[in-house]
Amino acid sequence: MCGIVGFTGRQEATSIIIEGLRRLEYRGYDSAGICTISDGKASIRRSEGKLSNLEKLLAASPVTGTVGIGHTRWATHGRPSEINAHPHQAGPIVVVHNGIIENYLQLREELKGQGHVFKSETDTEVISHLIDQRLKSCDSFEQAVREALAVLKGAYAICIVSENDPDEMIAAKLGSPMVVGIGDGEFYVASDIPAILSHTRSMIFMEDGEMVVFKGGSATFSNVAGGVLNKVPRHIDWSAHMAEKGGYKHFMLKEIFEQPRAVRDTIAGRLREEQGDVYLEDLSLNDAALKGINRICIIACGTSWHAALVGKFLIEEHCRVPVEVDIASEFRYRNPVVDENTLVMLISQSGETADTLAAMRESKRRGGKCVAICNVVDSSIAREADGVIYTHAGPEIGVASTKAFVTQLIALYLFTIRLGRSREVMSLEEGRDLIAAVVRVPALMEEALKLNEQVEKVARNYLQARDFLYLGRGMNYPIALEGALKLKEISYIHAEGYAAGEMKHGPIALIDEHMPVVVLVPKGPNYDKVFSNMEEVIARGGRVIAVCSEGDQEVKDKVEVALEIPEDGCNVSPLILSIPMQLLAYHVAVLKGTDVDQPRNLAKSVTVE
Repeated sequence: MCGIVGFTGRQEATSIIIEGLRRLEYRGYDSAGICTISDGKASIRRSEGKLSNLEKLLAASPVTGTVGIGHTRWATHGRPSEINAHPHQAGPIVVVHNGIIENYLQLREELKGQGHVFKSETDTEVISHLIDQRLKSCDSFEQAVREALAVLKGAYAICIVSENDPDEMIAAKLGSPMVVGIGDGEFYVASDIPAILSHTRSMIFMEDGEMVVFKGGSATFSNVAGGVLNKVPRHIDWSAHMAEKGGYKHFMLKEIFEQPRAVRDTIAGRLREEQGDVYLEDLSLNDAALKGINRICIIACGTSWHAALVGKFLIEEHCRVPVEVDIASEFRYRNPVVDENTLVMLISQSGETADTLAAMRESKRRGGKCVAICNVVDSSIAREADGVIYTHAGPEIGVASTKAFVTQLIALYLFTIRLGRSREVMSLEEGRDLIAAVVRVPALMEEALKLNEQVEKVARNYLQARDFLYLGRGMNYPIALEGALKLKEISYIHAEGYAAGEMKHGPIALIDEHMPVVVLVPKGPNYDKVFSNMEEVIARGGRVIAVCSEGDQEVKDKVEVALEIPEDGCNVSPLILSIPMQLLAYHVAVLKGTDVDQPRNLAKSVTVE
């Protein structure tokens, strides 16, 4: 997820663009760059690292011009570096881009055959070369952009300028966010409202397949084919603080609702549906290496440990490799069995978790192969691991993890497919079926998010409870653990998660008419067993909040509250069940008046022991 800012008007562009990038730095912080056009010449400045590095560069070597584009990067293709930073130029064309171009390798080879020389490792550079190539046969800059967009596959929000047309700027969108700000004879482009809110409150939200040409003090909107569109601006009355949260009351709620997008970003460009396989660009383990693995150890802390438990079920079921799941702080203080045939997987949102980092170093010392699942590019764990699967959740501000957790789950699904196919224990059809299930996840999540208002009402009825019990089985047992953790973290209510079959081995003694029990009982292989456990709770007076499959009347007839999630098989139920768990914790915490985004005693990343 990257940040884009563009400006064309009467003012100097540089300060406007830098201010906007500063407000978008949460979208990317491994490099930044800017381009302005003055006297028909593009002046580009780029810097690795945070935006402050670019600002220092501009102080020493300023750029001028009233047309400009800027970018703050969160790497997807190509490591963080100055050469991979945006903007990218080919001939007179300069481009900034957010998204993933899925057919960039094919286009890159075609363009190389036509004499184009590439400087970076990014997919974005293909766009600038493609437009430059089309300029040779097109009558205008605008037409060259249209022809280039027509052959791109994937997702993009792009902003383009040209030295040949210094008073013109073009932007387009497909699958990545883009908003246009309307000023007095000047225009702004950004990935998100906060970047330009201090300059204008008149906004046009672009839709997929749309393009806008800024020229001569006017903006013309059209579709990529050239059909002119009549776009009506909206007035935005958010405060700057509200804008940072996208209009949501808390970052946590915003991040819960961002999960369908985060999942789409994490799977984008990685699925090879026809082959029933996935492409993990930074995994660094070939089929031979994966075939040589005889044991997997997944190491993590907190919420990431719950993701690891789901990974154990997935990998053992589909890949037939034994999996051990370890808490990082325990792993490093025992004498673990790790050798050259052991794959050690480290899961960490930040990539800086001290215990997980130490566990990885110990594993490498013993000869284990190490693969990280991480959200932060070039973090310590990502750098030191032998391979990495990056999640594309984007920056997560709320301390209680939501979108980072579900993207870790998706990464584990992707790894399971890659491992199963490489070891030849997963058939083509099984691979295709699992990919199809993953592809459906964002839409299923969007359906589950419609429970928000109902969950808020449920929260009001259970607000005074002193304790909660969460029950699940199989792959959904870790989600019971995660649901209980979320409630503890942000509402400060004591809660425990259990494997439902363990209820009779202790927790059943706690159940009475004052105890809310959240039971995860979607349709699936363990349905009958969990239903039976639920009836045992009801028989002892427990107040059951059931999360069940849509239309399950049997469950609805038995319980106080039924939260219905879309039924789409059991393959991806952990991802869908996570949403009502997050929403319940959130609404209880809000009603209790706690600090949802920064709960007491907790830090976003535990970087000390």
